[in-house]
Amino acid sequence: MKKYNLPVILLKGLILLPYNTIKLEYDDNNVIDMAQLFHDDYILISYPTIKTIGVLAKITNKIELPNGNIRVDITGLRQINIIEYMNLNEKNEPLESIVCEIEHNDIDNEKIIIDKLLKEIKLYVKNIPYMSNSFLPALEEITTLDKFINIAVPNLSLTYDKTLEYLKTSNTNLKAEMLLKDIYQNTNMFEIEHNLDMKVKRYMDEEQKEYILKQKMKFIKEELGEQNENSILKKRIDVLNCNPLIKDKLNYEYNRYVNSNSSDTSLIRDYLEWLLTLPWNILTEDNHNLKQVKEELDKSHYGLEEVKQRIIEYLAVISVTKSLKGPIICLVGPPGTGKTSLAFSIASAIHKNFVKLSLGGVSDEAYIIGHRRTYIGATPGRIISSMVKAKSSNPLFLIDEIDKLNSDYKGDPASSLLSVLDYEQNKYFSDNYIEEEFDLSKVMFILTANNIDDIPYALKDRLEIIELSGYTTLEKLDIAKKYLIPKICKANGLNHQYLIIDDNVILTIINNYTKEAGVRELDRQLNKIVRKIVTQMVVNHISINKIIITNKLLIQYLGKNKYPSFKLKDEVGIVNALAYTTSLGTTLPIEVTYYKGHGSLILTGSLGSVIQESANIALSYIKANYQTLKIDYSKFNNDIHINVPNIAVKKEGPSAGIALTLAIISALTNKKISSSIALTGEITLRGNILPIGGLKEKSIGALRDGINKIIIPFDNNTDDIPKEIKDKITFIPVKTFDDVLKEIDFF
Repeated sequence: MKKYNLPVILLKGLILLPYNTIKLEYDDNNVIDMAQLFHDDYILISYPTIKTIGVLAKITNKIELPNGNIRVDITGLRQINIIEYMNLNEKNEPLESIVCEIEHNDIDNEKIIIDKLLKEIKLYVKNIPYMSNSFLPALEEITTLDKFINIAVPNLSLTYDKTLEYLKTSNTNLKAEMLLKDIYQNTNMFEIEHNLDMKVKRYMDEEQKEYILKQKMKFIKEELGEQNENSILKKRIDVLNCNPLIKDKLNYEYNRYVNSNSSDTSLIRDYLEWLLTLPWNILTEDNHNLKQVKEELDKSHYGLEEVKQRIIEYLAVISVTKSLKGPIICLVGPPGTGKTSLAFSIASAIHKNFVKLSLGGVSDEAYIIGHRRTYIGATPGRIISSMVKAKSSNPLFLIDEIDKLNSDYKGDPASSLLSVLDYEQNKYFSDNYIEEEFDLSKVMFILTANNIDDIPYALKDRLEIIELSGYTTLEKLDIAKKYLIPKICKANGLNHQYLIIDDNVILTIINNYTKEAGVRELDRQLNKIVRKIVTQMVVNHISINKIIITNKLLIQYLGKNKYPSFKLKDEVGIVNALAYTTSLGTTLPIEVTYYKGHGSLILTGSLGSVIQESANIALSYIKANYQTLKIDYSKFNNDIHINVPNIAVKKEGPSAGIALTLAIISALTNKKISSSIALTGEITLRGNILPIGGLKEKSIGALRDGINKIIIPFDNNTDDIPKEIKDKITFIPVKTFDDVLKEIDFF
């Protein structure tokens, strides 16, 4: 295999195939001079995207131009292998290469292949009107397949990348197959485009015909005095009760609509329809009888006395001031506690129309304020479209799940909501699509969220937060008896007086088949029981006048217990902490062990950064007070492993600080801590106990798990805990960790 070197010209955007000629103009002729002086006018044409194959070419003509540049004609000879490039890093040196020839195999039936390709090319040129046939005589004289292909390809309207594929391929048979395939593909593409053009032409002809007929019908109806669609539309505009600016806008758009002959007609009509259906100055009369409102809320929702009282106060102020200005109510609480249904009940009680907007997962601000009319398929945002559904300008507007808002490159929906909820601004609310101001100041907004920490700060600052905490077991019992069972029986066609479920059975369902702060799962389980009863009645063709549900029947209807009773033995190194998620409180056992190592602290159980810091603080406190705690300091040379079971669930927060501290002490001193005790509170390096949140929810979870004593921070002693829990759990407030040790009789 003979190797030799050649100067290189790198081409971009232009392709030279063998047997073809290109013209190039240069202001620097170093490469051209090298080719002429040392390589008998031979040169390599290469491409940045092809590393191993180039075109051996020859300079066939050179002209010096008046501006000092040179113009050369370069003719491609054949494809050639590129072994390597030289002078790549030399800025002032021409690029050179080492090349070798490509070995070509003999081609069977070469003349037959050429005849087939020539026939298809002639047919292709004949069928495609924009194809020139000037190159066909030259093709007819060619007897070698490689030359035939290289002459044909530049004349067939192929893309740059497609042409480059021929240069990359050295196998002549393969190039013949590629050429035949491209001819067929281009022919099919032309036929598809031609058919589409014909369809568009026919459609345009039909549109023109339809327009002429519509215009004739319009004039005929006017002559006959009939009331057409446009006159009905004009009448709707004339009788609409809105401010003069809106009326002027409607008349302007109407004139555009009736005089428009373009495709914008339907867009203008849609815009007019939105403006006409908005409830301009349409008000419903509110119910100001607050006693009646309170009775309605009591009928639909059990408990929540503080929430209901705040709503009554809110409505009382509105009835006196005749204004909605003031903080906007935001109901925050776990799922299933009745936030959404409470808002609906308020609307029903005060006789307001009700609309709801859910913001879960919304990240596009256009969802709130719409797209501009220039967008294809533009529509108003959900605020305006909801006002159309409300059919009044003073409805109760529920904005649900504001803590689920997202923000990305499409904008920040939370910022868009500020102009909606601020009563200083929403009087002049403007949707991008409507473009005109719509008064939202008479709308009563109520918001809901599951987690207060996830509400955007700028939005939270404008809200009055009313927290709906989880229900206790007895509250759930009352809700099931007074609300859920009658409602479920009615929905399933069963008289609820025939269904007898003892309190103990309902409590079993609550404790063993549900684990939630609200009552949604309880509702589902009761629904399942009633459905199975109704199914038995229908299948067996029986009529039942009295059905008694027992604990034994529960297993038949609901299966085995989903949430068995919480059982934990007294063991060294295991202490109960209390946790609170967005849905419910629960007991969280913390287990600690130690073994020979290098004094490392190992943490497992999907612990967040805050709880990891609490563990380090706990260990530092213990080391600093090891003598008081009667711990052998040499034990700190061991590795200490802290684990919180249920590792699939992420845990976070500082409230497990004192529980972590006590668990480590228990392990290092080999002393058991009673499993009936739970602890919650943040610890400092000095052993002070700081307050925590969610104590009510945590204590509900502790009661469910059989805890009878909870050690809490002293500052949480004033938290509102239901009497049902206080009767069964002893709450012990502590200020320092020394108080904790005294309460459990550690020494």
